[in-house]
Amino acid sequence: MAMSLVNIILKGKPVVSAVRRRHFHRTVPAAVQVTVRDALNQAMDEELERDERVFLLGEEVAQYDGAYKVSRGLWKKYGDKRIIDTPISEMGFAGIAVGAAMAGLRPICEFMTFNFSMQAIDQVINSAAKTYYMSAGLQPVPIVFRGPNGASAGVAAQHSQCFAAWYAHCPGLKVVSPWNSEDCRGLLKSAIRDDNPVVFLENELMYGVPFEMSDESQSKDFVIPIGKAKIERAGTHVTLVSHSRYVGHCLDAAAVLAKEGVECEVINLRTIRPMDVESIETSVMKTNHLLTVEGGWPQFGVGAEICARIMEGPAFNYLDAPVTRVTGVDIPMPYAKILEDNSCAAGQRHHLLRQEDAQRLGHTPEHRQF
Repeated sequence: MAMSLVNIILKGKPVVSAVRRRHFHRTVPAAVQVTVRDALNQAMDEELERDERVFLLGEEVAQYDGAYKVSRGLWKKYGDKRIIDTPISEMGFAGIAVGAAMAGLRPICEFMTFNFSMQAIDQVINSAAKTYYMSAGLQPVPIVFRGPNGASAGVAAQHSQCFAAWYAHCPGLKVVSPWNSEDCRGLLKSAIRDDNPVVFLENELMYGVPFEMSDESQSKDFVIPIGKAKIERAGTHVTLVSHSRYVGHCLDAAAVLAKEGVECEVINLRTIRPMDVESIETSVMKTNHLLTVEGGWPQFGVGAEICARIMEGPAFNYLDAPVTRVTGVDIPMPYAKILEDNSCAAGQRHHLLRQEDAQRLGHTPEHRQF
């Protein structure tokens, strides 16, 4: 459904007139299509070239070019000392990476999936996140933990968890969750340059998806600041807040609702910790309605945190209806496809369009529309 909506949107672009075609030299150059995978690869390549202290380690990242080919070509270019294949031992190589960061290097530690980071969570939390505080600011730990996060397809309960809320719960970490190619490129470069430990949550199902990138976003100097959200679509009736793959679902839903006269403002969080609450508050004060969308479980999730922050802040008095959350179902991910489809937020996105939700948010003749 999501892809069909995207195709409709893309096919609906206006055709350039014959008059304008005659003046082709005045036409703005078309943006380049870059997949999420290639954007991540470019970011690491440029940072490896820029700073000799940067190196990548993880399972199959070197000679095999990465399990998802994100590190394609880097081993051939930089060699064994900077692109390092490790044994299948997350606790071990995560510890090596943290120690290297303490010694002055800037490691990129790849987990083949963040589900495997649970094997190394002591290194991520107790060794990386807390050391700067415990050393009274004397020992920084500049490290990036990166890899695919959240539900994929057909990999069942132990390989389908979203770790955004898990790691965002811990002070001392920065947690980034990009959506498109620009996000991945700009935020990964910022994460590698940051002096704090950064958890960089990618999405396996997004690796092969191409997005348009401007010349500016392909510059070697292009970075996106950590901790700043982006308004992907402006609107006036309801605010949709999401991160990672589900930003695309929100944009699809917004396009459908626009045909019904409901203008959604879609916010791409980009960063989970520190969270850009100010951007959400500003939007809510304009739209008076808020809906959060995520792939993780509902209890103590990212949406739950947003609800609390809005309730505690100045935007609460601007709400015309309670905040609504769209999340994954509160169960371990099933293996059967029909159950999987109805367990994740992708399967739940029809809730964005349900009539009863529209009525509850005030979309009635007696009250203002969304």
